[in-house]
Amino acid sequence: MFSTLGYWICYPFAWLTRAFYNLTGSYGVALILFTLVVKLVLLPFMMKSRRSMIRMNMVSGQMQELQKRYANNREKLAEEQQKLYQENGINPMSGCLWSFLPMPILIALYYIIRQPITHFMMIGKDVCQTLVEKAMAAGVDMSTILTYDKEGIAVLKDGFNQFSPYGQINLVNIINTQHPELASGIDGWMHLDYHFLGIDLGSSAADALNMIKTSGLAWAAVGIILMVLLAAASQVIAMKISMMGQSKEAAAAATNKTMLLIMPLMTLWIGYTLPAALSLYWLAQSVFSAVQDFILNKVYIRKIQEAEEERARAITESRKARQEEARQRQIQQQNEAKARQRERARQQAEDKKKGGQKKASTTEAGRVGDRPYARGRAFREHDDE
Repeated sequence: MFSTLGYWICYPFAWLTRAFYNLTGSYGVALILFTLVVKLVLLPFMMKSRRSMIRMNMVSGQMQELQKRYANNREKLAEEQQKLYQENGINPMSGCLWSFLPMPILIALYYIIRQPITHFMMIGKDVCQTLVEKAMAAGVDMSTILTYDKEGIAVLKDGFNQFSPYGQINLVNIINTQHPELASGIDGWMHLDYHFLGIDLGSSAADALNMIKTSGLAWAAVGIILMVLLAAASQVIAMKISMMGQSKEAAAAATNKTMLLIMPLMTLWIGYTLPAALSLYWLAQSVFSAVQDFILNKVYIRKIQEAEEERARAITESRKARQEEARQRQIQQQNEAKARQRERARQQAEDKKKGGQKKASTTEAGRVGDRPYARGRAFREHDDE
């Protein structure tokens, strides 16, 4: 299952590399063009990632203030950080997510380079087995092509001979240089030449060191080692340019320093153990990344800053509008309160006036003759006589 999945993941990359190889006839140029196209396809996503990094760098001061203010309240700190991200349109994950994309591409490209028959030419295992059998019949030395067990017997899996780690590269080189008749009549077979600028891209820096030990200094070996060193150096330069737009916080700075050490060492390890074609890809990828980030830092960052300034002005104007709206609402509430107070005063005055009239009426109603307060007791007309 995983092998089938890996095959289809490699398929578009292999198709693109094969198209450039057919166009240029150079394996090295094909890899450089492949790298350029991949960078162009990923450019919009990298621009989004760069914008997020820049915005995070712009709010790093506010982030430090929040960390100091809520040092003892992690839940409140996370809440305030999330609010700060939302206010500034920051996705904290987008800044680093796309930077990991070159690694899966490197892995896919590794299989395309290491297995040129099955992953570059897209020829099935059954045809590969036929080629192996033809090579055995022709007396080809298979020690560098197939995998053998301790008893010296070729390892079989599901009826197929198992290639050594770089067995397919060796078989392609032998067929193309010594036995071209073995591949006659095979659909999809290509005369694949790994040489570029006088060096063999199918060899590693370890192979180059062995060549120097046995044959002395020669460009075929020195060129591979130089390419690996250039790939590591370009990785350092690309990372330094990329870090110009990143956060200057202590944690981020420590992470950047660690990556600045690890990535070049990893590049050297890749160049030493794996085919030089991967070093060429990594060198091209680093150069294109450095140019891309330099342009973004000089041009695109300025646009982002202008947009941020415009956004800040819009936020300020919106805040002023809300303040003015709140002030008007407060004035309206005060006027309404005064109106209610006047209405209460008027109502009290009216009630007081009505109350006085009612009292006089009661007095008049209780009057009997010259006695004003006769109500409430029995009245006898001649009591005063």
